[in-house]
Amino acid sequence: MIWNHHRIKLLIVLSLFLVWLFCLPRQLFDSDYATVVESKEGILLGARIADDGQWRFPPLDSVPKKFEASIRYFEDEHFYQHPGFNPISIAKALWSNITTDSRRGGSTLTQQVIRLSRQNKKRTYGEKLVELCMATRLEAKYSKAEILNLYASHAPFGGNVVGLDAASWRYFGVPAHKLSWGQTTALAVLPNAPSLIFPGTKDEQLRQKRNRLLKKLLDNAVLDSIAYELALEEPLPKKPLRLPETSPHLVELLRKEQRSKRWKTSIDFNLQQQCNRLVANHHLTLQQNQIHNLAVLVLDIENRNVLAYVGNAQTEEEHDPFVDIIQRNRSTGSVLKPLLFTAALQDGIVLPRTLVEDIPTVINGYTPENFDGGYDGAVPVDIALSRSLNVPSVRLLRNYGLEKFYKLLPETGITSLDKPASHYGLSMILGGAESSLWQLTNAYAGMARTLNFFNQTSSEYSDSTFEPASFLIESPRDEKKLQQAPVLNAGAVYNVFESLKKVNRPTGQENWSFFNESQPLAWKTGTSFGFKDAWAVGVTPKYAIGVWAGNADGEGRPGLTGLEAAAPLLFDVLERLPNSGWFDSPYDELIEVKNCAESGFLATPDCENVISEWVPKKGVQTKPCPYHSLLQLDSSERYQVTAECYPLEQIHQKSWFTLPPVLAYYYGKKHPEYRETPSFLPGCQTELNPLMQFIFPEKNETILLPREFGGGVGEVVFKLAHQQPTTVIFWYLDDQFIGTTNEFHELAFTPEPGDYLLSVIDEKGNRLEQRIKVGLASE
Repeated sequence: MIWNHHRIKLLIVLSLFLVWLFCLPRQLFDSDYATVVESKEGILLGARIADDGQWRFPPLDSVPKKFEASIRYFEDEHFYQHPGFNPISIAKALWSNITTDSRRGGSTLTQQVIRLSRQNKKRTYGEKLVELCMATRLEAKYSKAEILNLYASHAPFGGNVVGLDAASWRYFGVPAHKLSWGQTTALAVLPNAPSLIFPGTKDEQLRQKRNRLLKKLLDNAVLDSIAYELALEEPLPKKPLRLPETSPHLVELLRKEQRSKRWKTSIDFNLQQQCNRLVANHHLTLQQNQIHNLAVLVLDIENRNVLAYVGNAQTEEEHDPFVDIIQRNRSTGSVLKPLLFTAALQDGIVLPRTLVEDIPTVINGYTPENFDGGYDGAVPVDIALSRSLNVPSVRLLRNYGLEKFYKLLPETGITSLDKPASHYGLSMILGGAESSLWQLTNAYAGMARTLNFFNQTSSEYSDSTFEPASFLIESPRDEKKLQQAPVLNAGAVYNVFESLKKVNRPTGQENWSFFNESQPLAWKTGTSFGFKDAWAVGVTPKYAIGVWAGNADGEGRPGLTGLEAAAPLLFDVLERLPNSGWFDSPYDELIEVKNCAESGFLATPDCENVISEWVPKKGVQTKPCPYHSLLQLDSSERYQVTAECYPLEQIHQKSWFTLPPVLAYYYGKKHPEYRETPSFLPGCQTELNPLMQFIFPEKNETILLPREFGGGVGEVVFKLAHQQPTTVIFWYLDDQFIGTTNEFHELAFTPEPGDYLLSVIDEKGNRLEQRIKVGLASE
């Protein structure tokens, strides 16, 4: 019987213990938090309100010591001594409630934490007992510092402001750890009656409570007299302030990725502010031309960190300031060209200074044109890239392979092309494809990272070179080292960067190389068709900078070019970055070859002017110079001759740089030093050295007659190149004579649709002919 009695007691005690043990929910606060984004220095970049409409920041790691002292002396002076409740305080509060009309609480901070977590419960004595029980369990589970942090993170501070961190920003515009004594004590007294004493409404009551707390801190030697007097003079908080919006588009981007989180980003606060100011200044200029949107992205190449993120200019609402341009796909203009030229150099298709053709070109009906509408005839690869010539780029893409380049782009991080290669065609390299500032800047950064990694290791590559940058400061990634380049090799990248360093800078930057503080930059501009997008992307060994300018709604504007609208901002940002020098040469991925100075091809014995050049290793596979040959000249060296028509002992051999007629036609106009190939002595012409070549139409090309506004049929202009431009040319269509030309061999004519034999004969009887097909353009 006694045993049963003790067993009942034991079961009761055990049951009570189990109730106490499990009285706390697994998650004490099931609250919605604001999305908070901070810079790498811990400075608030911006925040988005919690889903329940409260400004409740995610809990801090710790409570600032000033607030810890203030709240303890105001609410719970014996916080560190009690087990969760204070019997003396409870007794005093109970006696006061019984004997007077006033209501006095005796809750400790621990009990207040429990109360905050059970806000929907009615205030009864039974509820007080539940809170007391849970408070002791809370003390057993959490440390005093953790309990204090729970209180500071969930206490109400008036209106929809919850938690110390949110309150410090809303009322004083500073983080909690930077609050002064006057500010800290003003906030410490708010949770006691936030609905009665609201900043900006009942200042005198708030001042009295704050000053009493300051006096208590002075009496307990927490403050000295000087700090006390200074704190008394500090102003009270007024109405809530607007939170910072230092990088609003980044804040929104991270909010969409995960709400109710405190994001500690890699953003450099000082650089972000400078970029914001630069964007604002440039926007004032550009909006005069009705260009309303701008974006800037700055990446740390080595750490893969985002250092500055300006998603758009702060413009009027009708001009879409909330659109995050950095993540928006736009026509790429010419910004993909460096990737193509790097790939072509890597595969040994061209050398850095190889002459490539820049002549009127028609490929399956597609007719690319250079930005200035002219042609160079033949231009070195590095100059074609630095001048961003369109025709050589399209021809190079055709030689490299459209499908092959299309498959290369995703490996560089450009994953925005979601249609087959045939959909984009060769115009892909001129802006026929779309990508974002985020992907393009990361691609350039990946090229720079490839070169840096190769030079900083034992000539090795990383398997993650082109991984995108991160917004977060992360531990160094485990990178697998490779002996071969997974995407683009360091030698080709270096050659392309050397070319991009030569790009003409915008007005005011032309003489950058004469100033010691100026830093070199490999950079590229881009302008989309219709002047709708202006790009400028550049890299140094340390930083990658991307700039876009235009209108978010796609409206084009005259003058909206990469050089005029985007490049000035790019270089303003560059000036704010530390000088990081220039890239080291990756000699282990290069080979020294002898090149022809005039043509850029591998030198042959016929090349008199030979230079040494470091090129990617596969460059040795390129063909030798096709433009130098030994000419056989007569004794006066005015005419070419052959042994069949001229005495052998009087023939002089001389090396000569000779371009095909079409190339020479345009090349000679821009190169006065170019010497035309001597004509053949009458009677010595051979078929091996054609004097003439059709520019238009090209072989197998169908000519479409344009329709005019009045319904008639327009003319077609036949074009011809001749090694001796002043020669008179006679034109025939089948057997019909249609005209003559002299010096400028262009002839306008309107043939009927059909198949013809187009023939030309020069005044010396040399003949050239070609079958053509003439059609009528559709309506």
